[in-house]
Amino acid sequence: MEKWNQSSSDFILLGLFPQNQTGLLLLLLIMCIFSVALLGNSTMIHLICVDPRLHTPMYFLLSQLSLMDLMDVSATVPKMAFNFLSGQKSITLLGCAVQSFFFMTMAGSEGLLLASMAYDRFVAICHPLHYPIRMNKMICLKMIVGSWTLGSINSLAHTVYAFQIPYCHSRSINHFFCDVPAMLPLACMDTWVYEYLVFVSTILFLPLPFLGITASYGRILFAVFHMRSKEGKKKAFTTCSTHLTVVTFYYVPFAYTYLRPRSLRTPTEDKTLAVFYTILTPMLNPIIYSLRNNEVLGAMTRVFGTFSFMKT
Repeated sequence: MEKWNQSSSDFILLGLFPQNQTGLLLLLLIMCIFSVALLGNSTMIHLICVDPRLHTPMYFLLSQLSLMDLMDVSATVPKMAFNFLSGQKSITLLGCAVQSFFFMTMAGSEGLLLASMAYDRFVAICHPLHYPIRMNKMICLKMIVGSWTLGSINSLAHTVYAFQIPYCHSRSINHFFCDVPAMLPLACMDTWVYEYLVFVSTILFLPLPFLGITASYGRILFAVFHMRSKEGKKKAFTTCSTHLTVVTFYYVPFAYTYLRPRSLRTPTEDKTLAVFYTILTPMLNPIIYSLRNNEVLGAMTRVFGTFSFMKT
């Protein structure tokens, strides 16, 4: 049982792995995934910044997705690894609040950004002649700023409220980062009102954007089905399937975690699902977008002088 000084305002993160050799091996695997995520997303951002051929709305939006994934994985994994290796599971109140703020900001902003990316593909495929007008630089900038702003405001509101709640139990959070739903069972007060607000917020940032994505891709599939050019169909399907793969990895575990009642959730299951959207998805996104995109592979060839063998 964890020993705890009730006078301390710190929290304890119980972590993801047991403190044994198996846990160490799993941590090393997570650190390898973390390294790949850092390298992949940093490379994607660098390519989009330096290669003029990628200076289009689609890739500007993709660069922001990579930045969000980079910040998301950096907000959770380093602290988890430090606590495991040092044997110290504590995290300060301020550190917990900062970690929670960044996680919720990236979670909300990424959902909105994925919807913006779906709209971009909808305009490009269904209204190609109007694309320069309907997806000009100013509109793209507004989408990016709007995603960051709404995600930050939502996160700030939840962080301020959650960290004003009195916590009087063991203060041991059964998670590997400061996830607000995992903290609520430690509160001294009834939190059903706040849990309802979390549910409403989740609806606004997950199912609603997902409906927009579904509507966009429904129209896209209809347009692609009526295309006469086989090359055009192939390019459209490749682009759309790439984005839909990313959307699936992001939305499914998030929705399954946060839209279920607390009575149907278990800490072990929540932690396992969190690995998908905080660690695995940030690693997979740049891999999916690069390996299935000839423009990105071409940019790698021009910038780094390699990867030409991967082009199809």
